[in-house]
Amino acid sequence: MKSNIVALLYDVDKTLTPKNMQEYGYITNIGYSADEFWQIVNKFSIENKMDPILAYMYMMVRCARGKFIVNRRTLNDLGKPVSFFPGVDSWFARINQYAAKKGLKVEHYIISSGLREIIEGMDIAHNFKDIFANYFVYDSDGIAIWPALTINYTSKTQFIFRINKGILDVNENDKLNEYTPDEDRRIPFSNMIYIGDGLTDVPSMKLVRLSGGHSIAVYNKNLAFANKMRAYGRVDFVAKADYSEGQGLEKIVTSIIDEVAARWQQEEYQRQFLSTAEEQLEKEKTSECFEQQTLDF
Repeated sequence: MKSNIVALLYDVDKTLTPKNMQEYGYITNIGYSADEFWQIVNKFSIENKMDPILAYMYMMVRCARGKFIVNRRTLNDLGKPVSFFPGVDSWFARINQYAAKKGLKVEHYIISSGLREIIEGMDIAHNFKDIFANYFVYDSDGIAIWPALTINYTSKTQFIFRINKGILDVNENDKLNEYTPDEDRRIPFSNMIYIGDGLTDVPSMKLVRLSGGHSIAVYNKNLAFANKMRAYGRVDFVAKADYSEGQGLEKIVTSIIDEVAARWQQEEYQRQFLSTAEEQLEKEKTSECFEQQTLDF
């Protein structure tokens, strides 16, 4: 294990936030209730045999017509009123500090089916190394006209491999698909922790878990569903969506960091031993060569 980096991967909606991010401003701005808007999206998706992510992005633009302009600024502004589960605001600094004491560095990543533009407007956005989420392409006037990138429950796994290999540019596909030996990958799967809440996270949770990392299902009210995911082997741990200091989620994550730190320390001891052994071997070879030359003389 060459890397001392721990990657924490997060879903957003109902993982870091109690509600879907569109429900904090966008839906009220267009005059719908949350239930009404999602019913419209689901109906449109089913009628057109359409990916639900594409359907909600299309309906966000369509339902905003005549009510407000959908551009980067208005979408960023929708991130400002988003509220978070307890402790999220101080979570990143606490985890970073804990890992640093263990000789590790933490990188936080978002992998979400929400909107990147809204996430970038959230107070916590600066904590993330990168944000992988859906976003729009804009016309010459800066108006959203079409999805530029969509991430559904299966395509989320692509970004885990990007983080694993250190290829974060979404347009770089050749390098992503090239064979890379495990020892040359930037962040091993064993150094990853995936935190999510629902069915859209299942493929990612299982990938991380089966590849040697750890997955955590957080819950707000639906403990039964989270326990079911653990019973089915999709996650390692279940915790309440409370990121406060001293709570169960923090204890789980810090214990995983302890595990990674122990492996890193073991590898460091091994590297030091091998380095010393190689130096000793070189000295012995030099000494033998000198003795041979003396005898020959």
